Amino acid sequence: MGRCHCPPGPPGPEGPEGPRGLQGPAGATGAAGPSGGATGATGATGAAGAAGPAGPAGATGATGAAGAAGPAGATGAAGAAGPAGATGATGAAGAAGPAGATGATGAAGAAGPAGATGATGAAGAAGAAGPAGATGATGAAGATGATGGVLSFADFFALMPPNNAATVGVGTDVSFPQDGPTSGTTITRTGPSSFNLGAIGTYQILFQVSITEAGQLILTINGADLAYTVVGRATGTSQIVGMALVQTTVINSILTVRNPAGNSTALTITPLAGGTRPVSAHLVITQIA
Repeated sequence: MGRCHCPPGPPGPEGPEGPRGLQGPAGATGAAGPSGGATGATGATGAAGAAGPAGPAGATGATGAAGAAGPAGATGAAGAAGPAGATGATGAAGAAGPAGATGATGAAGAAGPAGATGATGAAGAAGAAGPAGATGATGAAGATGATGGVLSFADFFALMPPNNAATVGVGTDVSFPQDGPTSGTTITRTGPSSFNLGAIGTYQILFQVSITEAGQLILTINGADLAYTVVGRATGTSQIVGMALVQTTVINSILTVRNPAGNSTALTITPLAGGTRPVSAHLVITQIA
């Protein structure tokens, strides 16, 4: 078959660079082909022909010299962990390290069982008074108390004349020998000038006596002066009037009206004072409690 003198086709795409082979020996120079006719005018460039089929692969060239080392590749993924090795012998204890910072307080533990009751402590100081509470409900009515007012009374008197004809000496008692109205049995006489207060209690004592001289009168209980009962007058011929409350502490206490000891004058109980009729002197005793 003769050599084709077809026009060259368009160059095919550049293939990838193959490995560098050994330089082959130079081929023999082929014979020159016959010369054609006269050179014609250059025709227009034809369209690129289709790529011819690839020629057969040349023989593998000798291995070229080692190229320079390429850059290091990326680190591969870590391999799986190997099995744990056997536990080594325990090393000697190291020196104690410095104390660490105090950790946060842990949560409170559950409450333990109640301990035994301790001994009673000393009483504390009294607290300030609290506010007044609300008024409580009215209680039931109490039992009726004893009747108040007068428990008993008695009026003892004298008429001058004929009573108290003699003067009443210092330290001597005035006589009231006659009995007036009475109530109860607590107040009685033991003589013309002495009177028994039978019950322990409080007695109201009233007395009045017409006296000629300036003088004083006092009440006594069981012979003892009651200093707070002294009454008197400095001049004139009017009555001496006394009034007091007396409390007894024993039963059957004896009461008298006396010209006090220490005075200098005996007293004349004035007869017919101010007129022609006998003048009275009274001792009124009333138990009020």
